[in-house]
Amino acid sequence: MDDCSVNWSDWQGEMPATLMFVIKDGQVLLIKKLRGIGMGKINGPGGKIDPGETPRQCVIRECQEELHITPLQPVKMGELWFAMSDIPDIHCHVYTATAFDGEPTATDEAIPIWTAIADIPWDKMWEDDAYWLPQMIEGRKFLGKFSFEGEKLLCSDVTFDDSAKSGWMLQEDDDS
Repeated sequence: MDDCSVNWSDWQGEMPATLMFVIKDGQVLLIKKLRGIGMGKINGPGGKIDPGETPRQCVIRECQEELHITPLQPVKMGELWFAMSDIPDIHCHVYTATAFDGEPTATDEAIPIWTAIADIPWDKMWEDDAYWLPQMIEGRKFLGKFSFEGEKLLCSDVTFDDSAKSGWMLQEDDDS
């Protein structure tokens, strides 16, 4: 699935976004999305970065809005670059946390789902998740590049660890 017509060297995501995966006691906190991009799918909480907001500020705000939790000390683990056929291309910053304040609560945006890592419902998630999420849960940093036609994955390219970090579009810093 590496034959891709996307010129990644010129690619720029039009929609900056975030995802958060809280990992605790052998489980990961996922959500069932109730609206927006990916409605009906299982994913991590997150969403579009507002103008003037850093990715870290966004991922915290989105967790507060979607689940009424505040992730503590989020760690940036990677970036996802999505070339999309039917919506603007997405540049997503992915974070993990091992602790949070609050109680995961259903909202009109999302239903929280604590899932054993061994039981992640891949068939209810975006197809790209299987290419990077298991390694991220193991602590590996990554850069994933994916092309979609609607919800069908056309091609993928994922790098891990130091080679992934060198490909990030934004410098990793305390608030990246």
